[in-house]
Amino acid sequence: MASPEDPVLFEKTGKIAILTLNRPRVMNAVDRPMWLGAAQAIEAFAHDPRLRVLIITGAGDRSFCAGSDLKAKAAGELDVTEEMNRWGYAGIVRHFVDKPVIAAVNGFALGGGTEIALSCDLIVASEHATFGLPEARHGLLGGAGGLLRLPRQIPLKVAMNCILTGESLSAAEALRWGLVNKVVPHAQLLTAATDMAMKICEASPVSISASKEVVYRGLDLSLDFPGDAWALNDRYVDVVQASDDAREGMRSFLEKRPPVWKE
Repeated sequence: MASPEDPVLFEKTGKIAILTLNRPRVMNAVDRPMWLGAAQAIEAFAHDPRLRVLIITGAGDRSFCAGSDLKAKAAGELDVTEEMNRWGYAGIVRHFVDKPVIAAVNGFALGGGTEIALSCDLIVASEHATFGLPEARHGLLGGAGGLLRLPRQIPLKVAMNCILTGESLSAAEALRWGLVNKVVPHAQLLTAATDMAMKICEASPVSISASKEVVYRGLDLSLDFPGDAWALNDRYVDVVQASDDAREGMRSFLEKRPPVWKE
């Protein structure tokens, strides 16, 4: 049974799972127990065929995640073990799953917090949320994917300003530059993220999984024809077209009814 004191809370509601970073007294800063707990929760999500979408959020009203727990780091309690490194920072940033992951950013996401959000497929932000990579101000480096992902998700000059000056983006600015999908009143954050997840759950799980694979694996492949990108695309088209979901999608369309996807 989960305890309110656990560094990570993992809840299941129907087809949706919610992972909550649960150290609000230290702004949900990452320590070793949180890192390992988040990794285990994502593994549980990945291997449960009943779960379709994961929402990651932070406990409390102020912070999504403030990055690393510097006291734990100074005490040598954040030295990265082989087990921790396997899934990347916080057990999340390199932890690829073939099901959609939504960040519900409830407050400031700084450093590692922004890197966690960047690793998710979709971001819903509270109106109070902020995003930033202030590491250079402290003689550090945004090495948990921030330097790699931010310039691919917003214009290069905007990303470089965040990286080189350490200035944060407000929720409104993040929406303007396409970093987040939606900004909502703070009290409506989890409702909005859940609504988005439920819309995803209406689609074919086989199609969603294949689509995510093609998008991310295809980002760095050439679109020249013939080429690796098209080979990747065609391989997953064949997988989806041969699936039970494809047959059910066609039948439900012809019969004018909602599809019933195979779990």
